Amino acid sequence: MTTVTVEIAGSEITFETGRMARQASGAVVVTQGETMILSTATVGRLKDADFLPLTVDVEERMYAAGKIPGSFFKREGRSGEKGTLTARMIDRPLRPLFPKTWRYDTHLVTVTMSVDHEHPYDILAMNGASAALMISPVPLPNPVGAVRIGKVDGNFVVNPNEQDLLDNCDMDLIVAGTEEAILMVECGANIVSEAEILDALDIAHDAIKKLCAAQHELAAKCGKPKMEVSTAGSVDQDLVAQIQASHGAALEEATSNTDKLELYAAIDAVKDAVVAQYAGDPESETYGEAATAAGKAFDAVEKSTIRQRIAVKKQRPDGRAETQIRPISIEVGVAPRTHGSALFTRGETQAFSVAALGTLKEEMRLDTLGLETKKYYWHHYNFPPFSVGEAGFMRGPKRRDIGHGALAERALVPVIPSIEDFPYTVRVVSDIFESNGSSSMASVCGSSLSLMQAGVPIAAPVAGIAMGLIKEGDDYVVLTDIAGVEDHLGDMDFKVAGTAEGITALQMDIKITGVTFEIMKDALEQAKAARLDILGQMTAVIAAPNEELSEHAPRISKIKIDQSQIGLLIGKGGETIRGLCEEFESQIDVNDDGQVLIYSANGALADALTERIRSMMKEVEVGDEFNGAKVVKTTTFGAFVELAKGTDGLLHISNVSPGKRVDTVEEVLNRGDEINVRVVEVDRERGRIGLRMADDPDVAGKTVEELASVGSGGGGGGGGDRGPRGPRGPREGGREGGGRDRDRGPRGSGRPRHRSGGDEG
Repeated sequence: MTTVTVEIAGSEITFETGRMARQASGAVVVTQGETMILSTATVGRLKDADFLPLTVDVEERMYAAGKIPGSFFKREGRSGEKGTLTARMIDRPLRPLFPKTWRYDTHLVTVTMSVDHEHPYDILAMNGASAALMISPVPLPNPVGAVRIGKVDGNFVVNPNEQDLLDNCDMDLIVAGTEEAILMVECGANIVSEAEILDALDIAHDAIKKLCAAQHELAAKCGKPKMEVSTAGSVDQDLVAQIQASHGAALEEATSNTDKLELYAAIDAVKDAVVAQYAGDPESETYGEAATAAGKAFDAVEKSTIRQRIAVKKQRPDGRAETQIRPISIEVGVAPRTHGSALFTRGETQAFSVAALGTLKEEMRLDTLGLETKKYYWHHYNFPPFSVGEAGFMRGPKRRDIGHGALAERALVPVIPSIEDFPYTVRVVSDIFESNGSSSMASVCGSSLSLMQAGVPIAAPVAGIAMGLIKEGDDYVVLTDIAGVEDHLGDMDFKVAGTAEGITALQMDIKITGVTFEIMKDALEQAKAARLDILGQMTAVIAAPNEELSEHAPRISKIKIDQSQIGLLIGKGGETIRGLCEEFESQIDVNDDGQVLIYSANGALADALTERIRSMMKEVEVGDEFNGAKVVKTTTFGAFVELAKGTDGLLHISNVSPGKRVDTVEEVLNRGDEINVRVVEVDRERGRIGLRMADDPDVAGKTVEELASVGSGGGGGGGGDRGPRGPRGPREGGREGGGRDRDRGPRGSGRPRHRSGGDEG
């Protein structure tokens, strides 16, 4: 067993090999604190392919955190979002380092063995995958180190703990690179400046150098001999020169097309001519091999032609200037039945983004190894084959879809309101209808627009832009708003999203080792100018979130009641709250603090239910008028009238028909009748509420002070303001006013009726 330890920011990271997974080509256990992962690299058979056959898998095991999976089958299924994103972060910096002609099946696997909820496993997995390759026969030229930089309480922290990342981190920056250069950046931030990003990258690179040195030490101690890389399948440079001479001019003309589909069609036509000329007789035995060689040589000529034109001649394929953004078209409210929708088109890239609002019970529950257990905002991204003019299968989201969706989600998180301010679950979906570069950044713009159109009070609009780089020798050019061909043939894909004030998300992949901090600084400044331009065009269409939600969106009202009134709202066995939900076709949630959330299909129902709950919770006062109050019981001495759920007052028989004397209440009123009454007496000590008819000349138009001298007649009112929850005390008073609880028989003078059953809720 061989062990190497390196200290990063006061915490030890240990690389160990020789104890586990010894049949893999390379296996390393990486430990920090009590977080432990196993990374393996395995070389398989040689493949007859013209691409790098590299597969990366991250297997999250719930036992690592002492959990049992929450699925029906109680075992892990396909990788979750965290595992998928970690696999992408392992793949992206390592893939460019493999030899160009490496054609052996290569499989990198990370298995989580222990997670301590302090040291995130993703950083260890990235370092472990590189270390496993370094001690394996794979001829990787350099190790890759990875580190996280957080901005916690205003200070940069190297590899912050998981709780800080969740609670009070203004920047979560993951950086991977070699000793010489940074290769990959992934960042989510709470609106930070470009200068802060550059400072954090500088700090990260110092730590990366230490991690790379530790991997070199491990490889020196126990690394296996490296396999020789076959030159078979490499590009024939003599053939490249011949094709350049014979078809260079035709290729120059073909690559001058500004329309994407016309460009690709023209390039394919030249390629067909090249293959026809240099592959020989299609019937010959050597045709297949010759056609492949001619195709590879042509691809090299195409790449050189386009790169030279951009970097040296400063001519982009579609004729734009290096800082020019493609034409932008913006529409909002495209889909009438959705809660919020937008169609964002930039050149030949088009994103249709839709925001959907739901109740807090529709949150996304997370069954993961992390501390976060639920999300109230998330973003999904879909990339159908038709968006690039292809026919293909649609079998659910691919890793790319998950990665782009996570990037767009990260870009918008800092501006999404808290659930305290906006108690809705929010899901945004971006469907890519056309794509020719930077569809993820188009989805950021479209999603920001759809949220504003839906009436979600985001703090500020967010826009995104993708930057590129073409570097030929000492000549280079940073490109704004890269198209597909510039991404494919370029040296950098640098996506930046943010508000007018700063950056909220960043993703960078670099394919070469010669990118300096000066180039990155230029790219960030150029991206800021483009972002502000796009934000200006967005705000010209919709400047701020709509003040009203869509008529099709659920209405959520929020009120606060006293904790002692929760039982009153819920009622005995939940009868009160169920009755309200049925009557108003709504949903009511109440927490232990007295926070009440009302979910209704429309605003009218929400307002009516809110007013009903307020009236139930309100203490009845002299002078209050109740219209449409229901008679719930008649007696020989009067009628009990329900003023609110659980609160009745007594309308004495002498007042049921103002100015007239009646022998029985039933001559005028019956149970179920709705009448208008006014409160003229409240005796809280004895639980009496006295009522008079609202149109009684003795009370109509009278002030509260004047009502005090009117009285309720018949010795006072009965019924009851419920008062505080809890067990009833001894009843008082016998039968002074003839009061009677309608549910329980005679109750003296009308003590408060706890219809909720006391302590329910």
